[in-house]
Amino acid sequence: MSATLPQRLQGLLTSIQQGKIMDAMNEFYDADTVMQDNANPPTKGLAANIEREKQFLNGVKEWKGFHVSASGVGDDVTFYESVMEFIATNGQPVRLEQVSVAKWKNGKIVNERFYYDTGKRAS
Repeated sequence: MSATLPQRLQGLLTSIQQGKIMDAMNEFYDADTVMQDNANPPTKGLAANIEREKQFLNGVKEWKGFHVSASGVGDDVTFYESVMEFIATNGQPVRLEQVSVAKWKNGKIVNERFYYDTGKRAS
């Protein structure tokens, strides 16, 4: 039997906490996944989202932590509330609080949306 949705979510969060974000993208996201930040236009397809994530990571000088304060699982949907802390390449400390809501199909994320205060996001 394949992993349950709570197991898949925990695997994703563990990968992020370990800094294995690119591995997580390939392991947990569908080839046609759609990711969206707040009300910004969505990014469609795994390859485009991996590129977007690489651009974000290029702005990170040093990871300080990724802490999940709440999470939940429903019918083919998960959410988690987290705090990500890092030092940006310009030396500025960044604390990003966000909520992620993901829709899953066949053990992979097909749609994920992040909600956060844009005033606290790294530029």
